[in-house]
Amino acid sequence: MAMSRVASTAARAITSPSSLVFTRELQASPGPKKIVGVFYKANEYAEMNPNFLGCAENALGIREWLESKGHQYIVTPDKEGPDCELEKHIPDLHVLISTPFHPAYVTAERIKKAKNLQLLLTAGIGSDHVDLKAAAAAGLTVAEVTGSNTVSVAEDELMRILILVRNFLPGHHQVINGEWNVAAIAHRAYDLEGKTVGTVGAGRIGRLLLQRLKPFNCNLLYHDRLKMDSELENQIGAKFEEDLDKMLSKCDIVVINTPLTEKTKGMFDKERIAKLKKGVLIVNNARGAIMETQAVVDACNSGHIAGYSGDVWYPQPAPKDHPWRYMPNQAMTPHISGTTIDAQLRYAAGTKDMLDRYFKGEDFPAENYIVKDGELAPQYR
Repeated sequence: MAMSRVASTAARAITSPSSLVFTRELQASPGPKKIVGVFYKANEYAEMNPNFLGCAENALGIREWLESKGHQYIVTPDKEGPDCELEKHIPDLHVLISTPFHPAYVTAERIKKAKNLQLLLTAGIGSDHVDLKAAAAAGLTVAEVTGSNTVSVAEDELMRILILVRNFLPGHHQVINGEWNVAAIAHRAYDLEGKTVGTVGAGRIGRLLLQRLKPFNCNLLYHDRLKMDSELENQIGAKFEEDLDKMLSKCDIVVINTPLTEKTKGMFDKERIAKLKKGVLIVNNARGAIMETQAVVDACNSGHIAGYSGDVWYPQPAPKDHPWRYMPNQAMTPHISGTTIDAQLRYAAGTKDMLDRYFKGEDFPAENYIVKDGELAPQYR
């Protein structure tokens, strides 16, 4: 099966230990452990849905289970600054759980202070809030719940493409404001059919998006470090583009689906954006820092980017004066695409499974490892 091949490949890719890296033994030693979870606070919304597990109040639904085993479970939304609640627990925690939606930034400085830390878990997908090189050098294990919210994000990307293409938001705002001006919407509303859509990155989310776009009869392109096999390419109807800039110059719509790494940080700067078609639409649910913030603002102001939508910012939460809040033709939201209730159930279950394996000294599913034995997973190298 394809998943088995992926898992096997991942295991070979990231389990070769480096003799120069000190590895902290992942197997939990006897006795209670201190586990800290950092999640966004839901306030009155926490009780509105029993499956709303991703908030600080409901804490992935694992408190009773952890405490029944004698472990200490500290949960907080307070993660920034030297006097925050998280900082108080850094010196003696064993496990830190965070999410991409309210990330606890794990810097090299924090890793140095965390003398007991063994395991960093991401409840969701995307562990770029961790200094992965520092984690590897310290012998920490970093893992996430691979696949837990891929469907959620791919569906959200498709929605954002349609919102931009059909110029939906101005019409919605007219209704709210008691207005009626069809021309103000229709002059820049298009069909998705026949448009060229390119995804930068075609991993699990990128492939799901391409599959969902196929019925719209688009011209589908993808750029990735790995080419799909021919059978899958034919099924999806997508064409591989080895040269990123050549692909981008063809695209009416560009979707970002690549992880944030040292190589991809600031990938879309002023020079690269200038190579895009004038009037391009961009959807970015990957990571905000892949884009150069001011370059996006300038291109939206000039009309070179005709529409920009996404749910990722840098930093997160985005400050009130973040310029993306105020640029024209944007359809931005807080980081929500991967934290649907369905996704929360999946990543809560995946987190519990990895904690259980940690207590028992068992390996995680190979595809979940981001750092293991001093080695980074291929997508982060």
